Amino acid sequence: MIIHLIRLIFFIYSFLLIARVVGSWFPRFSRHSLMRFVCFYTDPYLNIFKRVIPPIGGVLDLSPLIGFFVLEIVQKFLIAAVS
Repeated sequence: MIIHLIRLIFFIYSFLLIARVVGSWFPRFSRHSLMRFVCFYTDPYLNIFKRVIPPIGGVLDLSPLIGFFVLEIVQKFLIAAVS
């Protein structure tokens, strides 16, 4: 049961990260309340990685990619620890 909860939480957060990435492609959408909600919950996490690896050329931001990778590792670690 706890493993399913861990997977659900990480799935929802991964979905928020995907929404953040896709939403960043549409600047007019950034003013929407849903996008502000997504940014509120994802930007603190992504900013950790932006400090380590700033956007390449000022345009190519790799922080979501690294964020997904770290989320996957943490999820696997937590599931292994609970099992």
